[in-house]
Amino acid sequence: MGGIFGVASKSSCTLDLFFGTDYHSHLGTRRGGLAVYGPNGFNRSIHNIENTPFRTKFDGDLNELEGNLGIGCISDNEPQPLLVQSHLGSFAITTVGKINNMDELVDISYKNGCTHFLEMSGGSINPTEMVASLINQKSTIVEGIQYVQELVDGSMTLLLLTPKGIYAARDRVGRTPVILGKKEDAFCASFESFAFFNLGYETYRELGPGEVVFLTPESAETLVKPREEMKICSFLWVYYGYPTSTYEGINVEEMRYECGKKLAQRDAQRENVKPDLVAGVPDSGIAHAIGYANESGIPFSRPFIKYTPTWPRSFMPTQQSQRNLIARMKLIPVEALIKNKSLLLIDDSIVRGTQLRETTEFLYSSGAKEVHIRPACPPLLFGCPYLNFSRSKSEMDLITRRIIADREGDNVSEEVLADYANPDSANYKEMLEEIGRQLNFTTLHYHRLDDLTTSIGLSPCKMCTHCFDGK
Repeated sequence: MGGIFGVASKSSCTLDLFFGTDYHSHLGTRRGGLAVYGPNGFNRSIHNIENTPFRTKFDGDLNELEGNLGIGCISDNEPQPLLVQSHLGSFAITTVGKINNMDELVDISYKNGCTHFLEMSGGSINPTEMVASLINQKSTIVEGIQYVQELVDGSMTLLLLTPKGIYAARDRVGRTPVILGKKEDAFCASFESFAFFNLGYETYRELGPGEVVFLTPESAETLVKPREEMKICSFLWVYYGYPTSTYEGINVEEMRYECGKKLAQRDAQRENVKPDLVAGVPDSGIAHAIGYANESGIPFSRPFIKYTPTWPRSFMPTQQSQRNLIARMKLIPVEALIKNKSLLLIDDSIVRGTQLRETTEFLYSSGAKEVHIRPACPPLLFGCPYLNFSRSKSEMDLITRRIIADREGDNVSEEVLADYANPDSANYKEMLEEIGRQLNFTTLHYHRLDDLTTSIGLSPCKMCTHCFDGK
């Protein structure tokens, strides 16, 4: 994933840009970047933040990054923002999204006069550079942005900085958000709605799907009106959105309470679930667990604590073996709250199952009698073609798909997968039994998709639920 933030101010934008971008650090762990425009033209800084927080890496650059217009990003992938010189003038650009048809876009660019791309390590092309190339194939920046939205298979939200102001464009069907903030003599654009509150901005409004606005210190002018169709990612609320954020008027923390409430209501109909306490896997599972405890009356507790002094941020290496070790090292069990207890544990999701199995094992080794697992979303059955929210390279990384392959073979039809996504089918129930057996859970019940959409509160046709049901 990634996060973006932009500021257009009559005075220096540097500190607002620095802190607003830093507030997106939960969305990416590899690179951070800032670009500004001021009296000395464009200036930019990009750093690797895999082992060091954003603030630490960029603190020494602030004196050099002086200007009244600026954009910044936190990224899990390519270095950005990029500085571009073209027939449209000089600009800086940063993006959030995913491009699935890169080869097709490269061919289009070559045919339209693009002579080369700067190759990244691994032989890939920087997706943000590709977006800049497509924009430059049109006679205006606005036409170029619309061209990008039309051609990209996947998703694309962007900020584009010029000497006169900032273009902010939300993905064509709004898979990711853009929220505008306003204070005296300044406007900002942000992925996360909370990122500007402590900087003195008030929420101005949220961009609609495909909408393009131009920000100056005085105004936010709509250049392309929003589209009707919206497919915002439902996983925003379940997992990677920060608790203080609000998308489409729906707060993340409050939605997670609703998820836990629905899970508790389902469990109230089951006679075999009588836990002593409810807990959430830190950090994203905690709010779901609070909602469950509030509804059920079962005490909320913290039988393990994340060790924050040396793990203050969501650092995760790219190698799976290292990630498993880091996940285990972060959590310290509280044996007094575990021994001889029946625990109900809520995590945001189950992907491979490795980390949750190890969490369950250390609960048992600390004396737990039972460990009931309640993921706060439905089973993940499909890889996401629209956003880079998971490091999984194949759908066979998903524990659900491995179990389905064992049961059905490698070539599974859409109809069969749809049956496994149906929480009332025999295949679904047997899949859950096998996941619970492999991961050594006492019981396992996922959040149902109908309950999830109710918890969010948007019309189902306005949300993307592809990772759960392929739609």
